[in-house]
Amino acid sequence: MDPAHGLAALPKTLKASLVALVLVLLALLLVNQPLQTASAPQGIVSYQLAGTADQAHAILRSWRSDGIGWAKISLWLDFLFIPIYLLALFHLTRHLTRDRPGVRERVGARWVRALFVAAGLADFAENILLFNNFDPPTDAVSLWATLCALIKFTALTLGTAGLVILRAARRHPLAHH
Repeated sequence: MDPAHGLAALPKTLKASLVALVLVLLALLLVNQPLQTASAPQGIVSYQLAGTADQAHAILRSWRSDGIGWAKISLWLDFLFIPIYLLALFHLTRHLTRDRPGVRERVGARWVRALFVAAGLADFAENILLFNNFDPPTDAVSLWATLCALIKFTALTLGTAGLVILRAARRHPLAHH
């Protein structure tokens, strides 16, 4: 298949949402650069996964006041990113299941979308918790933010795996003799 023809065959809504996703993702990656320190090698992701107040405090100390400003910008950008990635994943799910009319495929697609919604809700809650964990960090908020981050990453991974499985499933069952 010609890649140019394949890209042209994508629905406009999917292309637009993917372009928006890439643009905001690039902005998030740029904002994350000054957040990468010895205490936070993955930048904001290290802060998301800091399960204790001590870990969160060490990360905040390593960022100093400039880094904390970048972290807050990253969290605000992430609030923008959540609906964009949800929209892109919904459009992608619709596109990849358009020729999968079976009941199992429709139910599977609903589960995939539900996993993506769960990821978005967990991401939203995580951002609120992280905003409330700047001064001073607490063990409870750090732990809840980490749990939300793990739920988000797990739901996105399972949803993506579900899309791959739905797409790879046979379009027509084998005939029985």
